[in-house]
Amino acid sequence: MQTAESWIDLTAHLQLYVKSWTPEQLQHQIPIILLHDSLGSVALWRDFPAQLAQMTGRKVIAYDRLGFGRSSANPETLNVDFVSTEATTHFAKVLEHFNIQDFIVMGHSVGGGMASCCAAHYQNRCKALITMSAQAMVEELTLSGISEAKAMFQQTGQLDRLKKYHGEKAQWVLDAWTETWLSPEFKDWSLDSFLHQVHSPLLVIHGELDEYGSLAQPQRFMDHTKGKSQQEIILGTHHMPHKEQPELILSLIQGFLNSLNIA
Repeated sequence: MQTAESWIDLTAHLQLYVKSWTPEQLQHQIPIILLHDSLGSVALWRDFPAQLAQMTGRKVIAYDRLGFGRSSANPETLNVDFVSTEATTHFAKVLEHFNIQDFIVMGHSVGGGMASCCAAHYQNRCKALITMSAQAMVEELTLSGISEAKAMFQQTGQLDRLKKYHGEKAQWVLDAWTETWLSPEFKDWSLDSFLHQVHSPLLVIHGELDEYGSLAQPQRFMDHTKGKSQQEIILGTHHMPHKEQPELILSLIQGFLNSLNIA
């Protein structure tokens, strides 16, 4: 497995951190691009990108969104439309940096929403979309789960867990999740208008016991997108299926992509 790290210059002072994994037996040219969750980073994907690259025979690329991980601190607070604008801002910079034309995009949690917006915006270039534990709308379950997490992180020492991956940006990362999603302005947010523009094949993965979204969430992706779609509810798992049952998730992704015969 070949790994490579790089930084993408956004401005004179802002950079995105990017990492790629290329299997020695590269069987397909179209890469998979990963989008992390609300508290996530490249490092928090752990072994999953390397395993995904090995199993699919594809290059896998992951990046820290601005404000997260090893990317620069974000000087702004998140707007209500931050999920959709990722497609036309920093994701676009990643495509340009690697000179990528066609791609497969996969996102976890809010990253799944962002991946869907990428598929909607680049209809002719996105060859497959994979969402995992993604939210398409705001539910009471989502808000209660976030409220519980917010309270937990107020306990002594809990923020240090985030500092391990985000350094001094940790409080911003936490607030970008909790304060944005719990704000009154966000209560009517949904992906519906973007999902209607998704025509690429779709694999929707969701944990049966996900604490941030009911099974109405994956169904929303199924109901509103236009392409061939496949839904997989992972019994007994919560919000991190790729960490709770990694072999099963990798196998499902491999089977899905093999069925599409993508270059």
